[in-house]
Amino acid sequence: MLDVPLPDGKAAILEALSGDDLIGVCDAGGWNITNLGALLFAKDIDRFSGVKRKAMRVIHYNGRGRTETLKEHVCKKGYACGFEGLVTYIMALVPANEVIEKALRKTVPMFPEIAVRELVANALIHQDLFETGTGPMLEIFDDRIEITNPGEPLVDTLRFVDTPPKSRNEGAASLMRRFRICEERGSGIDKVVAQIETYQLPAPYFEVPKGFTRAVLYAHKPLSEMDKAERVRACYLHACLKRVTSGFLTNASIRERLGIEERNKAMASRYIREAVEEGHIKPFDEAAPRNMMKYLPFWA
Repeated sequence: MLDVPLPDGKAAILEALSGDDLIGVCDAGGWNITNLGALLFAKDIDRFSGVKRKAMRVIHYNGRGRTETLKEHVCKKGYACGFEGLVTYIMALVPANEVIEKALRKTVPMFPEIAVRELVANALIHQDLFETGTGPMLEIFDDRIEITNPGEPLVDTLRFVDTPPKSRNEGAASLMRRFRICEERGSGIDKVVAQIETYQLPAPYFEVPKGFTRAVLYAHKPLSEMDKAERVRACYLHACLKRVTSGFLTNASIRERLGIEERNKAMASRYIREAVEEGHIKPFDEAAPRNMMKYLPFWA
């Protein structure tokens, strides 16, 4: 997974594993597998009492509620060795739409895989491992995906896009970065928002139920069916994404984001005004002409 040559001989392999704190010398002789080693590379996490409740649960429901479960699966492999299989399994359960491109029918997943990968990696890496009796969970509904992990975030949910990374589990985060599963640069949510905008899906929602962090991805919804909160969230995250790439939210950029035709500029202006009134974005220059207005997130 590190894409480096295997150390020469058993002793060198054990030394390399010890150097990354995946195993430790046992006083009685031999080696102990650390919690970090078990969490990342176990073939069956249940065999390690310290981390067995930390396996990712994937639950697939019928409809939009939790009353009818279609399938439930506990991914017992370690996070590093089982990550690709976990994402593949999730994407196989995600509903798909058929689109026609150049006379060819193509099946497209309802949610972009990159966004799902980033949020799953975040849930695994940033969970509070000291919370007992609970672990990360991903729930698939007909109209959304909810990804929940134990522990409240170390930064405000409104600042997920621009805040430098803070990790509870530095050892796991460092190794997962070296395995190219995460970047440890704080850009994961940026990628999620960018992918959601490319697919023109409703903006993701981040919430903090007591003791947990939850990220929600929504399936495609016509603009006419979005409520005010969804429109404001879309404008705010669009402004955040523009800000971290040294740009601004404008009438033209929000029209492109929401799929609004140019002749409906007034509609885009109304949505921008809603976000300003809610205090999520602000004008860059209040004295600028209306057709030249640019906007920033409230924290800029």
